[in-house]
Amino acid sequence: MNLFERYLTLWVALCIVAGIALGQAIPAAFHAIGAATVAQVNLPVAVLIWLMIIPMLLKIDLAALREVSKHWRGVVVTVGVNWLVKPFSMALLGWLFIAHLFRPFLPADQIDAYIAGLILLAAAPCTAMVFVWSNLVEGEPHFTLSQVALNDSIMIVAFAPIVALLLGLSSIVVPWNTLLLSVALYIALPVIAAQLWRRALLAQGGQAALGRTLRALNPLSLSALLLTLVLLFGLQGEQIIRQPLVIGLLAVPILIQVYFNAGLAYLLNRRLGVEWCVAGPSALIGASNFFELAVATAIALFGFQSGAALATVVGVLVEVPVMLSVVQIVRRSRGWYEGAKTA
Repeated sequence: MNLFERYLTLWVALCIVAGIALGQAIPAAFHAIGAATVAQVNLPVAVLIWLMIIPMLLKIDLAALREVSKHWRGVVVTVGVNWLVKPFSMALLGWLFIAHLFRPFLPADQIDAYIAGLILLAAAPCTAMVFVWSNLVEGEPHFTLSQVALNDSIMIVAFAPIVALLLGLSSIVVPWNTLLLSVALYIALPVIAAQLWRRALLAQGGQAALGRTLRALNPLSLSALLLTLVLLFGLQGEQIIRQPLVIGLLAVPILIQVYFNAGLAYLLNRRLGVEWCVAGPSALIGASNFFELAVATAIALFGFQSGAALATVVGVLVEVPVMLSVVQIVRRSRGWYEGAKTA
């Protein structure tokens, strides 16, 4: 890791503080940015995510995707954690912490809505940001792309029934425009753009030209990640300052859920003898959330000012810092992980 990556946690902390401060100092600017949405997808954030993931997608040779089948154990673990464990573990954590342990400290009329928001957050696996986390742990990029595509396919079929089951609703209004636009913006279009750019680079200067471009883009990718953090905390800084206790209490089950599911996926992969370069992104995919879809669904079902919408926003706030901590854990445990395989 270079100097910038080594102290990424420090830069993240500074960006969180800067985001909250700027959100209070120039609220009109952040309100204008926050309003630039289509189907609940924020376009400035989408641009920043493009800057983050295009360098990762440039590394992918689509012809090599057929080799992903050799990582089938990692695929099984990730799918199992994402769809058979994560939504249900979050429902349990919401019931334990929000409905019982933290109930005296929360508005009584919003308890059920908070739990609903947490469930919505856990029922949708992350898409675009996974490429960033995978790159930071030197994950196998073809496995990451194929797993994201598989999750998107499953999400179209399974999201509504799982949420309906856990919320006890007879029907769920899924914001399909948000789901489809997000998949197009964060997966389809970036993959196409990256592959066209990759072919042009290889045609002009071969692997050397591709390598030079990737090295040049790496600082841009991390800078976009930090700017996204400033933007997100600037947009939600008012909520944090107005009700910090509620934000902090809602963050507790989210944090536990992230570390539990990441640890479960990581340990299962190790037990099954999966390579570390696959286990890393598998753990990260199993822990992160598709917060755009969660926020949009919460607003569609419960309203913009609801406790459910607030709970999903807390997921947005903790996503980057907590996932960076999981990245550090995965990187530092590589020797332990590979030691078992050697033994």
